[in-house]
Amino acid sequence: MKSTLLRLITGQIFLHACMTGMRMATPLLALRDGHSAWSVGVLLSLFALTQVFMAIPAGRYTDRHGLKKPMRMSMVIAFVGAGLAALWPIFPVLCLSALMTGGATGLAVIALQRHVGRSARDPAQLKEAFSWLSIGPAVSNFMGPMAAGLLIDHAGSVAADTMGFRAAFALMCLLPLATGWCIRHVQELPLQAPHPDAGRHGAFDLLREPLMQRLLVVNWMLSSCWDVHTFVVPILGHERGISASVIGFILGAFAVSAALVRVALPMVARHLQEHRVLTVAMAITALIFMVYPFTQSPWTMGACSIALGFTLGVVQPMIMSTLHQITPVHRQGEAVGLRLMSVNASSVVMPMLFGAAGALAGIGPVFWVVGFVVGLGSRSAWHLRPQPDGHAV
Repeated sequence: MKSTLLRLITGQIFLHACMTGMRMATPLLALRDGHSAWSVGVLLSLFALTQVFMAIPAGRYTDRHGLKKPMRMSMVIAFVGAGLAALWPIFPVLCLSALMTGGATGLAVIALQRHVGRSARDPAQLKEAFSWLSIGPAVSNFMGPMAAGLLIDHAGSVAADTMGFRAAFALMCLLPLATGWCIRHVQELPLQAPHPDAGRHGAFDLLREPLMQRLLVVNWMLSSCWDVHTFVVPILGHERGISASVIGFILGAFAVSAALVRVALPMVARHLQEHRVLTVAMAITALIFMVYPFTQSPWTMGACSIALGFTLGVVQPMIMSTLHQITPVHRQGEAVGLRLMSVNASSVVMPMLFGAAGALAGIGPVFWVVGFVVGLGSRSAWHLRPQPDGHAV
């Protein structure tokens, strides 16, 4: 299983780095061309919009077709989306590229998480497997923005000219091709025969289970923290005259710390209880968000990014382990899709709200309100405990 996990993690890194690099570069290009913070918020929300509508159908699709077919589809969509931005780096095309690269990443995530969840034999192995798998996005959150930022600053005749942005988008276009090479030898798991209840229930029937409701609320709160950080750092950096490469390194510092904690997590995952880890992570995140608006230099911003990466880095493995313990095997792709839909529905709305709130009241209140809500939500995380008899849905 470890060799397969390594191939899947590496393939995920390249595909996800395409999206994260685009998500860092496109708002900087929009800001350079004079678009408002609200427009940047709309642009960033488009990375999640496709996933809102396709997450549940994609989950059902992966339940039927497994891993390889959805992954190939994702690679083609991401390649085309980033390529369009390299050819025509104008705002409408950037919006289309955001839709395509975001949607491709969402489909790939569902296929990968379902495959890994079905490969695990018990809850302890679930935590370990998802801890390893979660390293991929953490690495790509560093690799994509850093590579894009360096090309934006240095590939053109002057920093942040159109040629630099074209070069960044062209590199993002090539990354999904590496994903195909990485996963070419991964063995497909046997597809299960259709379950007698398949097709009788809609995905939203899963929400009747209180644990699923609580899990989605906790996951939404914590994913909002990622959205705030991704949205605010480029705007803060632009306002303070920080270069694109330094902004990329600040975002990269967050990703590196998240990756480091996820590298360590499999070694101790068997000894952790999901609800305790999530509660502590939410409490610390709330404190960091109270401090973040007072940072002024790249160094202090980087320090907050590192601290935030450590706390949020442990979240996804705990969420995914819990989700697979409370969901029937034949509906796990659907449940992963439901989770992804809820997260990305938030990611569509929240950046636009952040942009509007930031324009009216400044960036500080955005941090403080989100931090306050996350602090209150830690109580829900404390009660997020799977039933001892296994699946509860």
